Amino acid sequence: MNHASWVTVTCTINGAPYQFTLSPATPLSDLLRTQGLLSVKQGCCVGECGACTVLIDGTAIDSCLYLAAWIDGKEIRTLEGESVGGELSAVQAAYAKSGAVQCGFCTPGLVMATKALLAKPHVKPFTVQEIRRGLAGNLCRCTGYQLVVDTVLTLEKEQERND
Repeated sequence: MNHASWVTVTCTINGAPYQFTLSPATPLSDLLRTQGLLSVKQGCCVGECGACTVLIDGTAIDSCLYLAAWIDGKEIRTLEGESVGGELSAVQAAYAKSGAVQCGFCTPGLVMATKALLAKPHVKPFTVQEIRRGLAGNLCRCTGYQLVVDTVLTLEKEQERND
């Protein structure tokens, strides 16, 4: 393999610094999975299902469509970075408590997309349509979505109480 065209990138993943030398054609989802970050699911690999959603500088991104060469200087967060000291994040705990998860395949992507959605400035409270639009890129075959929407509404109310 001709390594002359490879690129070197430096980034932060879940708070830890990393440096990689890689092919410019490597999808970020592939890179993250080789690092043991298996919450980054490989569903459709064409940006349709959201199972590979990660946060890049706080924005929810389908990592199957995002080239790893573009992460230079960026902060990447995966579901593995959400639990601190074995404790679930507020978003993870809300999903578990509400029963908004079933098989779990889509859950990491939904959690990360929800985290990004709740961080966006918006007129409160969210409408159901705003939540559905905000999570539209994350497909789930099990839940029917209503519990997901209810979970986001509950999280938003908790955020308001804590502000």
